[in-house]
Amino acid sequence: MQSLGLRLLDRSKVFLRCAGTVILLVTVILWVATYLPYHGGKPSIENSLAGTVGRTIEPIIQPMGFNWKIGVGLITSLAARETIISTLGLIYGMDPESQGMELRKELRADLTTGGAFALLIFFAFAMQCMSTVVVVRRGTAFHVI
Repeated sequence: MQSLGLRLLDRSKVFLRCAGTVILLVTVILWVATYLPYHGGKPSIENSLAGTVGRTIEPIIQPMGFNWKIGVGLITSLAARETIISTLGLIYGMDPESQGMELRKELRADLTTGGAFALLIFFAFAMQCMSTVVVVRRGTAFHVI
């Protein structure tokens, strides 16, 4: 029983180190993308590189009940599923309309019940993060001799 506990603790540390590294890297890249292009002064999140990408894909994801902010979160979640939380926290924290409010309250305002279910279904059935795709590809790849 003690060896099982030690094994679980060891695997948890490995997961946190790997996931934490990816989350930090994606968050830093996203933070930079929210400040580009820089025009001096306080940047507008909607006109940033991240905002432009989100607004570009918004017509595709809007029928599912998602706005451009959640679209940016979906894109960053391709690196690792866990990054959507840090992405939404960063974007909603920089948005002047929602600054100072809780992320939970802002998501309730932006997501309908149907949109929330669509987000859950997307994460349950959509393409997994890139590391999962790579592992699956390695396991299913045909090798030609």
